[in-house]
Amino acid sequence: MELKGKRVAVLVENLYEDLELWYPALRFREAGAEVAIVGAGAHIYSSKHGYEVRADKSVDRVAAGDFDAVIIPGGYAPDRMRLHKAMVDLVREAYRQGKVVAAICHGGWMLASAGILRGKKVTGYIAIRDDLVNAGATYEDSEVVRDGNLVTSRKPDDLPAFCRTIFQALAEEKARAGRTKVA
Repeated sequence: MELKGKRVAVLVENLYEDLELWYPALRFREAGAEVAIVGAGAHIYSSKHGYEVRADKSVDRVAAGDFDAVIIPGGYAPDRMRLHKAMVDLVREAYRQGKVVAAICHGGWMLASAGILRGKKVTGYIAIRDDLVNAGATYEDSEVVRDGNLVTSRKPDDLPAFCRTIFQALAEEKARAGRTKVA
């Protein structure tokens, strides 16, 4: 699937889950998307396993309108991300604008903090199930759950389904935009 012209933000903070950041970042770059690693301000972040990534942009220098999708990797990074108002605001605004918002593993913590889960069907790492439910979501133990522009997954093993579903959501958005331009 070709994603040329699509812009994707992958959020980062310290203690991110390696595969949950790198797998989507590389898959979307391979498909032609412009991928930006967006951090809370620091330039270099360390994963749970010590692998470093350099942020391309700071969250205070981007806006939801700059992207077609926002991806929130798991690990313990989301617990740190949600301490930054600008990161929570970016997720909330991207969702409000109808952008694809995708979270895997503990990434659901950011969705809860952004206040966008009420009435939604989601999945996530089993340890945060209660947090998702208490934020108003219905939890489903599936490799991927899509509810409108919201895409969620549980763990690294689910990454292929997670990325395929984000691709599909972006393709549908592209088709809608094409129909709007023709009309």
